[in-house]
Amino acid sequence: MIRRVLFGLVTTALLGCAAIAVAGPAGAHSTVVSTDPADGAKISAGPARVSFTFNENLQPSFPSLTVVGPDGNLWSKGDPVVQGPTVSVAVGDLGPAGTYTMAYRVTSADGHPVSGTRTFVLTTAGHGTPGPKAGASGTSGGGDSGGNLVWVFIVAAIVLFGGGLAFALFGGRSRRTGRR
Repeated sequence: MIRRVLFGLVTTALLGCAAIAVAGPAGAHSTVVSTDPADGAKISAGPARVSFTFNENLQPSFPSLTVVGPDGNLWSKGDPVVQGPTVSVAVGDLGPAGTYTMAYRVTSADGHPVSGTRTFVLTTAGHGTPGPKAGASGTSGGGDSGGNLVWVFIVAAIVLFGGGLAFALFGGRSRRTGRR
């Protein structure tokens, strides 16, 4: 009986370690390497485009990149474009001086969405025409995030451990009763 329990525990522990080892790559998502303009930069005129460059190529599906001014209006023009590891959007002449927030949401190479924000400061007011007021959902969020699936592997390890323990404790009883 003790031998079966130990065998079940060791087997379950090994399967749990394997599940955790596989979970490592699932947590790796694209990360921002640089932005143009640089995060926190002070510029005197609006850039033609803003861009985010990541550590790996992005999937071109459903990118989002907006520029919101200190007035709460959208200043990005058109749809964002993904080229390899870079996502960019046209901006042009900006409006009021102050802090502009660049918000992105892209799909990393592993298929998980990644989002975050960066800022730059316009020191001299421009004469551009703003877009509509920005929605709260597109401009909030402070850092990079993603759909991390490590919890799936933790649940799998717990289920495997419980199954192994149940088998070790109860699996051999039906055969043992007929042995006497």
